[in-house]
Amino acid sequence: MKFTKFAAKVAFTVATVAAATAPAMAADWTVGANIGNVPWEFQDATGKFVGFEIDLVNEVAKRAGKSVQIENIPFNGLFPAVQSGRIQMAVSSITITPKRLESLAFAQPYYDSDQSVSVLKATKIDKLEDLAGKTVGVDTASTGDIYATQNTAKLKIATISRYEGLAPAMLDLASGRIDGYISDIPAVEYYIKDKPQYRIAARIPTNERYSFMFAKNFPDAAKVNEILTTMKKDGFVSATHKKWFGTTPPATSSSVMVMDVPKL
Repeated sequence: MKFTKFAAKVAFTVATVAAATAPAMAADWTVGANIGNVPWEFQDATGKFVGFEIDLVNEVAKRAGKSVQIENIPFNGLFPAVQSGRIQMAVSSITITPKRLESLAFAQPYYDSDQSVSVLKATKIDKLEDLAGKTVGVDTASTGDIYATQNTAKLKIATISRYEGLAPAMLDLASGRIDGYISDIPAVEYYIKDKPQYRIAARIPTNERYSFMFAKNFPDAAKVNEILTTMKKDGFVSATHKKWFGTTPPATSSSVMVMDVPKL
């Protein structure tokens, strides 16, 4: 009888230890995001990942009956992470471009955007041409980076400094390490709304649209797009836009209109 109790106790202890040390079950979808990309995806005061796209991807997963895990990945690392299968999806105000569509896939767009040049309020930069001879900051591999690189000679930009996110670039702008910062206008507008030392010197019309990015063979691509259509029709995307940006999107925007899946 004593042996039986001892054996049972050992078995219980082993089982308890095994349960405590077993790896957590993998989520159905691992979603990469460049955390710090306010207000798209960032950490709140408690360390929780929040933001416009975090709300969207969590709602899509919920409606699809999928578990989701958000992984913090620098913007430039999102592309190889999706292509290699390390993650299933990526968000981070990712613009749909023909070049990206050559090797990756996107759901229908859900946000319209342009680029911008942000500067310190006291600077004399008021238009793109004023960047001549200046040092310009961009986010590595972003559409801002692409624009600045393609227009370096035209705008006579002296130097391009590359960053992994808006915050460090804006800090360098404040300290004078760069003269201007080319980036997505909605993110900059959100960031500077309570920081009067900054201003937007110029809007750059690039007619960009953002969406979820995944590999071309992602098995849930059609499901994601179908749910996104429903979320537009029932007003979830519009309400989430108002929650994070303070405005209701125009009826003609991709945040409201159901659109085709982008193709080359």
